[in-house]
This record gives sequence, structure tokens and C-alpha cells, in this order.
Amino acid sequence: MTPAALATAATLVALAPAGARAGETACVYERGVVVIPASVAGMAGDYILDTGSPDTQLHETKAQMAGITGTAVRARVLVAGLALPGRSVAVVDLDARTAAFPTPIAGVIGADLLAPYVVDVSFTPCRVAIHRPGRAGRFRATAVLPMGSGVASARAAVADGPHASAGEMVLSTGADAPLRMYQSVAVAVGTSQPDTLLPYGERRATLRALSLGGALFENLPAGLLADGDGARLGVIGAPVLAQWRVRFDFPRRRVLLGPPAH
Repeated sequence: MTPAALATAATLVALAPAGARAGETACVYERGVVVIPASVAGMAGDYILDTGSPDTQLHETKAQMAGITGTAVRARVLVAGLALPGRSVAVVDLDARTAAFPTPIAGVIGADLLAPYVVDVSFTPCRVAIHRPGRAGRFRATAVLPMGSGVASARAAVADGPHASAGEMVLSTGADAPLRMYQSVAVAVGTSQPDTLLPYGERRATLRALSLGGALFENLPAGLLADGDGARLGVIGAPVLAQWRVRFDFPRRRVLLGPPAH
């Protein structure tokens, strides 16, 4: 399914009854992120599904076209059969994040909306299922990882050769880089311009190794992040998570990694 087709599918989601049950939707794994059909404040379109974003966001340009001003709005959100009234949605300029997409991105569905649910993400073929607690069904997992507080996260280990670090890392289906480390815990060797390794910068570095859920990734394209909360090492993006079918069990605070669907 193409992004243009997703926008059409989102229109159908917008027509779902207010009491619609949680369900499943096709998605697109494109530009290193997961894109799903959704509707926010009556605006149907393609939205980035980001398990690592604390906030659901509406693109400022999209909001202005609908006459919405300010930095936040209370809105009805429709996604994967869910009808969520009166949710707080940030209004954000997403031009830098979405400029490379061939079709417009309307916003971001974040962990604040996903927190009460169990979210299954398959990358090939791309499918997203959002379940109410106790209704998710069985999941064949090869690894079960405790999830930290807030956004989706899990413990991982990184190494640059002589040095290794282990700690909590955000797991983001909306991050296009395989890995980004906070500048407070990583040093870019071999460049005098570390800012070019920040999000939307021109360059990527290479990290010797990443270990997550018993899997080892070597010579991984990586970048930097400017700010950290001091509790996490960085962000693991969708290009790494795509090696599995992933269940984000937010209510039970755990992440399950299983064999891909194909």
C-alpha cells in the first residue's frame, strides 16, 4: 500500500463509529519509519507512528489549514479502530522531520495515546494492531524485555571497540536512524563538526556494535542527539526494530520481540 492509499484509508477510519473497538490497520514502512492512516481533529491523513515520542503531534501547516492556532489543541483521534475523544495534541512544525516524504505527513501518533494499549507492529508486510489489555492474543516471542517508564524503552548495550556501555534506550518506530546516542554519553571521533550527525544533519557515523534482545548488530549507521534526560543512552530506531515483529505491551511495561510475520 502506498502513502497516498493510506490517506484514503484514513478517511474510512474517520467514518468509524465513536464506540469502535481497537483493531488493526495496514501501514507503510518508509524512509525508516512506520506510517499509518489516522485522523486528528477531523484531519485524515498519513501519520508517523512513534512509540518513542511522548506526545501526539499535529503538523502546524495542517492545523493552520483547518483554522487551528496555538501550540496545542483538544481533539478527537481516530486510529486503527480506536475513537479517542478530547485528547491533548501538540501543534508542531514538522517540516524538517517530514520534508523527505513523497506525500504529506499530517502528524505523529505518540506514546501518550498508546499507553493504555498493547501495540503490535509488523514491518514486512507492514501492519499495526492496537489491542485493549487482555485482548491481544498470543505472541510468539524470542525475547521479552522489561520496558522503562514513559515511552517505549528497553535495556541495550553498545560498544565502539575498546569501550562498552549498557543502559536504557528508547525504542522508536518513528526514528529513521538505526541508532542515535545522546552527546552526553557519546563522542563523535574523526569529525570536527559533530552537529552534522544530529537529526536532519548531513552525515551518519558508524557504531561498532549494538546488542538488543540477544541480537548483535555490527557496524551500524548511527547519529547523535543533542539533549538527554540523563536516564537513557539514546534511541534505537525502526531500521533495527524491523528485524522482528514487535509487541509494545505498555500496560504490563514490557517489549516482546518475535520472528517477522513473513
